[in-house]
Amino acid sequence: MTVTPSASNTAEARPSAPPPLAALLRAGRPLVMGILNVTPDSFSDGGRFLDSDRAVAHAKEMAAQGADILDIGAESTRPYGGAKPVSADEELARLKPVLPAVAALGLPVSIDTIKAKVAEWALDHGASIVNDVWGLQHDPDMATLVAKRGVPVIAMHNRESVDEAIDIVADVIAFFARTLKIAQRAGIPRETIVLDPGIGFGKTPQQSIICLARLAEFKQFGLPLLVGASRKRFINSVSPSPPTERIGGSIASHLIAVATGASIVRVHDVAETVQALRVTAAIKAAAIAAARKEDSQ
Repeated sequence: MTVTPSASNTAEARPSAPPPLAALLRAGRPLVMGILNVTPDSFSDGGRFLDSDRAVAHAKEMAAQGADILDIGAESTRPYGGAKPVSADEELARLKPVLPAVAALGLPVSIDTIKAKVAEWALDHGASIVNDVWGLQHDPDMATLVAKRGVPVIAMHNRESVDEAIDIVADVIAFFARTLKIAQRAGIPRETIVLDPGIGFGKTPQQSIICLARLAEFKQFGLPLLVGASRKRFINSVSPSPPTERIGGSIASHLIAVATGASIVRVHDVAETVQALRVTAAIKAAAIAAARKEDSQ
């Protein structure tokens, strides 16, 4: 959405509309989504960016570091429990000083919310993607809103509780099938949907690792995949560390995810991830060039 500048609303104006998600995906390289939590209780950076000036400054920093998309959320969806639900009014109070200014940076902005009311406000103020961590299965109005506004939606797998006895890959696949039926009934074009297996959400650490190891199986739907493994608890289960010291595990997970089918990675550490992806791409390109040269001789 492009906000028209006016004398009373110049702070919310953007110089031009951001590139649509579909165009970015067609570029043929993995996209980096930078995380901006304007919450007091997110698992890794809760409280750091609750101040609106700090939040906008961090968004600018991530944009300069090479983020393709900025994902802003105002309610913690901590996958390990303990986060307190907040009302739509509280979410909006946190978003209003921040989201329009972030949208003004010119990158696509996704709104990370499970509430259609919050998503609608965000779309009216510069967001262009809805990121629903309950895959259109929580708020019955969300699918209708997405269809009406014609915006892309990221639909994430989630569970109310962890069950270590289940086949987690089968559970994710069944969840995605339900989401796609909801989307179809609402009139959401299939090609505007991105699927997210929800690393860490409703899963044991080992189940998160299994989802990453078997990520290619989720490609059966023919849709782009987003993976958000950044600083998640499963890393700690392999290499004990607090969230801020899980950058290595995060990058390793995202590089493997991209190699096995992810189109977007959602990260806290943008600069490090962008560098890792660029170096990987350069090495792969050199390997392909060397193989072609050998074949031609």
